[in-house]
Amino acid sequence: LVLIFCFIGFYHVHILHMDLCLAALFCTSHTCKSSERYAETLLSEKVTQMMEWASKRSVIRMNGDKFRRFVKAPPRNYSVVIMFTALQPQRQCGVCRQADEEFQVLANSWRYSSAFTNKVFFASVDFDEGSDVFQMLNMNSAPTFLHFPSKGKPRRSDTYELQVRGFAAEQLARWVADRTDVQIRVIRPPNYAGPLLLGFLLAMIGGLAYLRRHNLEFLFNKNVWAFSALCFVLIMTSGQMWNHIRGPPYAHKNPSTGQVSYIHGSSQAQFVAETHIVLLFNSAVTMGIVLLCEAATSDIDIGKRKIMCVAGIGLVMLFFSWLLSIFRAKYHGYPYSFLMS
Repeated sequence: LVLIFCFIGFYHVHILHMDLCLAALFCTSHTCKSSERYAETLLSEKVTQMMEWASKRSVIRMNGDKFRRFVKAPPRNYSVVIMFTALQPQRQCGVCRQADEEFQVLANSWRYSSAFTNKVFFASVDFDEGSDVFQMLNMNSAPTFLHFPSKGKPRRSDTYELQVRGFAAEQLARWVADRTDVQIRVIRPPNYAGPLLLGFLLAMIGGLAYLRRHNLEFLFNKNVWAFSALCFVLIMTSGQMWNHIRGPPYAHKNPSTGQVSYIHGSSQAQFVAETHIVLLFNSAVTMGIVLLCEAATSDIDIGKRKIMCVAGIGLVMLFFSWLLSIFRAKYHGYPYSFLMS
């Protein structure tokens, strides 16, 4: 009897243990399903809200709360490209305004494209509206472009190399395509300034040719064509075409020190101000060479020729030395210098 009662007791304990295990498994499964449904509901709400904001503004403006909820916190099945900027007048960030215009062009091209989906959103965080986000990301410069992928944390390649690639909308579109596989065809609003300026220039040339229709010898003047060719060469060698393609900033202001840099420290990029400086220096060197040639070949008196010679030598030596200094600053390790280090 004792054995029978022990067996019955053990049987009931075993059955109770199995019931508890099944109940635990059922609760766990139910909790997991509830969590999944909650995550799906939360994700649907986030996507719906982002789509609603994007329908009103191509670039969604975010503060700290929006950034933490819609970008930082999971779940998220969409990528967000954010421009961190400082557009308030007291910040005096001219580059930020230029970059913001290009970013707006890119976002509008995506928003009004037939291929628009909720896969990628464009947003901006202004320093005065989301300084806590800047602190969270240890960010101390603007403008800065970051890509937050749909899964995982941003990698090094998710930070846009602004100093190297510039902030033109076309360059940003290529970077976005590399990070998200979303191809964006940049469509710029029509700009009539160029055609109007070209039409005005052609009208002036046509009017001048009409007024001097009986004396068109100036068209065969070699000095006119030489000066025109020289201007074209100086513009091209200074990097104006690179600026037109890449759209670099005019200069760079260090937000911590307030120091403005007009010469880019890398040989792979340049500022707009740098091209103007190089254009001025090349023009001065060219002027010096012209003065030396005129001093050697002209028929004016010897005193004026000496002045032209000294001025030409001075221009060539001084401005060539400055050009070499810029070259040394961009190509680190270049061993040669002239007059100035």
